[in-house]
Order: sequence, then C-alpha cells, then structure tokens
Amino acid sequence: MQELPTLQEIEKVSRIFKLLSDATRLKILLTLEQGERNVTSIAEVVQMEQSAVSHQLKLLKDNRMVKARREGKTVFYRLDDQHVFDILEETLEHIRH
Repeated sequence: MQELPTLQEIEKVSRIFKLLSDATRLKILLTLEQGERNVTSIAEVVQMEQSAVSHQLKLLKDNRMVKARREGKTVFYRLDDQHVFDILEETLEHIRH
C-alpha cells in the first residue's frame, strides 16, 4: 500500500491547484506554453492591463510555475518546466473526454 502524502505535500498541491483555478493565470500559462514572452505581449494575448498581468506573473513566479529573465529593460517569462504544462494538458484532456 502506498503511503499517504505528508501534510506539507498536500498543502503544496493545494496551493498549485488554487493558482491554476484562476482563469487569468491559466490563460497566461497557456500563452507561455507557446514560448517565451514579455509582459506586453502576454497582456495583448490575454487582453488585460499590463499591471494586472504583472501581478499574476509574480504569483506564478513565486510558486515556481514561471521563470523570468531580463534582457536590458525587458523581462521575458517562460514556463518553469514542462510539468506545469503537463498538469494543464492532463486537465484539458480530462474535461474533453
């Protein structure tokens, strides 16, 4: 029989699902699955103000769902790793089934 996850692991999983439960953050993550983008580009795709997108990106970055790199004055964002998109893809497959 497999051991149950620790309370700390359960809390981390819960935090991830809370982040993914927001439609705006989902749109941002799905946009970044297509490749690295700056805030202006992301805001255009998700049709939101840059300040709102920046706020959501900070939450995603703080929880290791996206990474950022600076090039001059521009910050580019990308998915932290493939696991983030795998979670989204599995969920989309589930609802389409």
